[in-house]
Amino acid sequence: MKVVTAKQMREFEAATDRSGLSYAQMMENAGRLAAQAIRERRRPEQGPVLVLVGPGNNGGDGLVCAHYLHESGYNVMVYVSVRKVRDDDDLSRVQADGIPLVWASDDPGMGTLCCLLDKADTIVDALLGTGLTRPVEGILKEILRLVCEYTSQARIKDGPLSRLVNPVIRAKKPYVVAIDLPSGLNSDTGAVDPVTPPADLTVTFAFPKVGLFLPPGVAYVGELVVADIGIPVDLAADVDLEVATAEEARTLLPARPRNANKGTFGKALIVAGSANYTGAPYLAAAAATRVGAGLVTLAVPGAIYPVLAASIHEATFLVLPDDVGALAPDAVKVLIEPMSRYQALLLGPGIGQEIGTAELVWRLLGSERPDRKTRIGFLESKMAIEIPASLPMVIDADALNILAQKKNWWKELRGSCLLTPHPGEMARLLRVETADVQADRIGIARHAAAEWGQVVLLKGACSVLASPEGHITILPFANPALATAGTGDILAGAIVGLLAQGLGLYEAALLGAYLHGLAGEMARQDLGDAGVVAGDLLPRLPLAIKRLRGDAE
Repeated sequence: MKVVTAKQMREFEAATDRSGLSYAQMMENAGRLAAQAIRERRRPEQGPVLVLVGPGNNGGDGLVCAHYLHESGYNVMVYVSVRKVRDDDDLSRVQADGIPLVWASDDPGMGTLCCLLDKADTIVDALLGTGLTRPVEGILKEILRLVCEYTSQARIKDGPLSRLVNPVIRAKKPYVVAIDLPSGLNSDTGAVDPVTPPADLTVTFAFPKVGLFLPPGVAYVGELVVADIGIPVDLAADVDLEVATAEEARTLLPARPRNANKGTFGKALIVAGSANYTGAPYLAAAAATRVGAGLVTLAVPGAIYPVLAASIHEATFLVLPDDVGALAPDAVKVLIEPMSRYQALLLGPGIGQEIGTAELVWRLLGSERPDRKTRIGFLESKMAIEIPASLPMVIDADALNILAQKKNWWKELRGSCLLTPHPGEMARLLRVETADVQADRIGIARHAAAEWGQVVLLKGACSVLASPEGHITILPFANPALATAGTGDILAGAIVGLLAQGLGLYEAALLGAYLHGLAGEMARQDLGDAGVVAGDLLPRLPLAIKRLRGDAE
């Protein structure tokens, strides 16, 4: 599914209007579909619906939504901020329906709005749409400020929340539905106004907007529904930014023929672990098995082999030379011959950044030696290994940090790689600040993939996948339950397990990240936002695959 800017959306709406589907018809479709989305989630008996109507087309969508909810038996109330009365057919229809309607101009102290907010089970935010370009001011600011107060955990009875020493705790906060996007959220940058109310559901139209997937705006979106209002999808054919969908992920799932054997589903080699990080190799290997890889081999330092052998029974092992629990450069002697028997390699989870380990990483990935500054103390060896040209590699965690120590490191990489940095690792690889990465996640991922000539998955809320050719896919998952140690190791393991089954680098990263995000959502539903640990994702990875295949609800 394509993701668009505000300018692109205006162009597509204009083109659709010229083709015969008028703006008024598109507005009718938008309001009707927003009402349908509410009906699917809220019942009339749960309480009144308050629709907050703004001055522009977004407000028009809200008026249409109010009409259709009223027709469906909901107790609807409408509060109008500012609106032209003349020739406003949608407003006239709401008045003809007999829906209670209050004008902000008739409510100078906003006492009536406070009463409506206090009664409402559902609040429909139809105040501001994609056209926002400056800070929210005036009456709209005051309305949104009250909405924020009433939808927080603490709410008020009469007057601003700041006047209360002991706020009243509302047993159940209102359910907030944003029309197109939460008011005050910039549709291009994800920036939010201080009075932007977080939504439980955002119903956007035709195409999702870029800002819905960018921080901090992504935290204000809630559940996202994209409604088809009649704008032809081929208008966005040239847009290179997409968001992954369940349908797309489903098409990438490897086939599972009944007459298969373990060789059918490929072999993955994972070079991981050190004395300080024994969990990372376990999580990565377990994830690779859980997404269906036929055979997973852990290549680990000899010092931690007994711990891992007792922890995971489904993997085989290559025991590597180590130096006080860290991978030693001579490990290449053990790796060089077996590597030709595998279909995919993962390098990095938990390996640490010891000098000998850094030398091993460079022997595997590129030049035989790092630069002079980091060469001091290396074991002397002239052995270099030749990785099969067809062996795709996932470079993760400490392997990325080791690469970042060398200037222009990407010029010496051999073969095709997927790099999976989190924002801090991306900042080190690019030699910028983490804040710079977070300020332009899509642009940074696009630039990095093009400059490095490799596929890049920038992790985080709504991870960004970029190809060297400029193709960008956003993963639609922003889940605080995944903000815990080890979930990145599971993601890397899932991707290498899918690579072993024959997927390309971009496709394996997209499907692996989608399954990882879906498993995380399932864990959050079962366990809550806090307390989920990385291992909770492992049994849910095959359930995520099952759900994608359509075998579960």
